[in-house]
Amino acid sequence: MIDKKIAIIGCGNLGLSILNGLLDKKSFRPADITVTKRHMETLSSYSQKGISLQTSNSKAIEASELILLALKPYNISKVLEEIGPSLEPGRHVIISVATGISISQIQAHIPAGIPIFRAMPNTAADVGESLTCICSIQGDETTRAVVQSIFDSIGRTIHIEEELMDSATVLGACGIAYVLRFIRAMVQGGIEIGFDAETASLIVNQTVKGASELLLQRNTHPEQEIDKVTTPKGCTITGLNEMEHNGFSSALIKGILSSYDKIDS
Repeated sequence: MIDKKIAIIGCGNLGLSILNGLLDKKSFRPADITVTKRHMETLSSYSQKGISLQTSNSKAIEASELILLALKPYNISKVLEEIGPSLEPGRHVIISVATGISISQIQAHIPAGIPIFRAMPNTAADVGESLTCICSIQGDETTRAVVQSIFDSIGRTIHIEEELMDSATVLGACGIAYVLRFIRAMVQGGIEIGFDAETASLIVNQTVKGASELLLQRNTHPEQEIDKVTTPKGCTITGLNEMEHNGFSSALIKGILSSYDKIDS
């Protein structure tokens, strides 16, 4: 358990996924967590768990040491200007999960000397299976360890250079949606070949999970595992070739590049 007080500023979908992950793993005492949101009614059940709900960002800052900014990019400057006077060097640490907002942009709105971390988890934090990329400036090893432990509690973490954070957003965060769209299409295909929706979903979901575990546990290349299930003149290679003829891989790559270009537009 992390012996710090944390505020999640802007507890929308991603913030809520992180909150659920932290609660599930018992990373913080509920009494040490404060969350803010403009419309608090959707979070009312969390107050029964001992979590403090606040509509005032500044009051949440005053009660906390770790400040997790789970804000939309267009809101972050305004909120930083609001909470800036409440931030204290030597006490507070800023952790931003806002897409496309650089460390230097955050620095411009807050007092000097406050450690700043950027982290890009994904909504699988809700079930403790996020992949979070982290970059930082100014934080000492103890602070870095505390921040990493937050995200370790909701999945796996890696440290990268800040210049790769936009790429991490697309591949790790947007990637959840890409994979889910692929799963939905597989389920639809399963229904067309005879399964009911519930059975098709179970087969597809477990198959995707199994494929991921093969790669994670064996550290193999996807083509190595593909080769094991593609036999000459078989149904697997026939299906794969038909997908490729219709642009499956190129469409996915183009989608990733389009998402990346959108961050800077």
